[in-house]
Amino acid sequence: MTNSLQISASPEAGKASNSQVTAAKEKTAIRVALMTGGGDKPYALGLASALLAQGFALDFIGSDEVDGPELRNNPRVTFLNLRGAQDRNVSAFRKLQRVLVYYARLLRYAAGARPRIFHLLWNNKFEAFDRTLVTLYYRALGRRLVFTAHNVNARKRDANDSFFNRLTLKIQYSLVQHIFVHTERMRAELLADFGVPEDKATVIPFGINNTLPNTSLTREEARQAFGLKPEHKTLLFFGNIAPYKGLEHLITALGALAKTDGNYRLIVGGAVKNCAEYWQAVQKRIDELGIRNLLIEKIGYIPDEEGENYFKAADALILPYNHIFQSGVLFLGYSFGLPVIVTDVGSLRDDVVEGRTGLVCRPQDPVDLAARIETYFASDLFKNLASRRSDIQDFANERYSWSKVAAITEGVYSRLLV
Repeated sequence: MTNSLQISASPEAGKASNSQVTAAKEKTAIRVALMTGGGDKPYALGLASALLAQGFALDFIGSDEVDGPELRNNPRVTFLNLRGAQDRNVSAFRKLQRVLVYYARLLRYAAGARPRIFHLLWNNKFEAFDRTLVTLYYRALGRRLVFTAHNVNARKRDANDSFFNRLTLKIQYSLVQHIFVHTERMRAELLADFGVPEDKATVIPFGINNTLPNTSLTREEARQAFGLKPEHKTLLFFGNIAPYKGLEHLITALGALAKTDGNYRLIVGGAVKNCAEYWQAVQKRIDELGIRNLLIEKIGYIPDEEGENYFKAADALILPYNHIFQSGVLFLGYSFGLPVIVTDVGSLRDDVVEGRTGLVCRPQDPVDLAARIETYFASDLFKNLASRRSDIQDFANERYSWSKVAAITEGVYSRLLV
């Protein structure tokens, strides 16, 4: 049976006390604009669902990518498809044209919008413009601005930071009234690098990704689709491919593992993210090690409806990152009950319970990564994977529940509306 995200009021509402019903009605009058930037469907829909369950009404600013019946069929959601289609296979002129149209629609919406609170989940195409003039425009209109900083400074992570980038970030961080981050380390960076006051930044969990289809597809069926045999020890690298994600170290580790065991397989699924030269270097390394036959490469955009195939076919999700604070891919893996092997960077260690949900290794160390992969396949976690998957899902649903995210978010909204 297919699991799908349902954005609706709680079914327990009818059993609530009179005071709870009154509170819910008062809260329903509070309308929030969720400014999604047109992407990141799992996070946008997860937060929307949680806020609706808390009694809020929403203006959901989205695109074709995040459209769906979950939004269209709820009377407390006004879905505004300002971004429209985001087909990647169009000319540069067409892309520029539709981005400019989007900005025109967005600024026109903001001028007459009902919500006092604008919650910015992501900036749009021209980030410097968004961080400065667009944010200043929202403030001039009297909006109360909340910003979710999924990355405090992504360019610092990607080793291409600049004074201009830091300046525009500092402007946005100073203009918004409150900032959400996902880890204490992110909050510390926000305070240290950008002078954000302590009471202006709040840590919230990264809500579990529960938007991908999870059907009756079995592990065996998923593996057959990739041509995998029962004896294959299958690793998964999933998501956009970029230098900071350390795929080269996983390739080197696979080469070492293959010397003693030819049953390892690595699925690489995702799009190359503005790093053609890096990807060429990875391909060269694969050929140097002679392990091309051990890889299953699915390079490009992976539709949501295909995601479960990857996570059900794999025996472990590998995050060999060089730099990161937190990864949405980790929580996506957890939503399918898939154990993870992560490097000890950012806050990844904090999200892994050794032996229960996965293992941790040293960063940029293929030897240690290979050793941890061998340890995993000899462990009870792997040997009892069929039963342990549900335990991982229960762990993630409790620790990273959207209800916790919504409760913290509601508190911030309430303070801003006083």
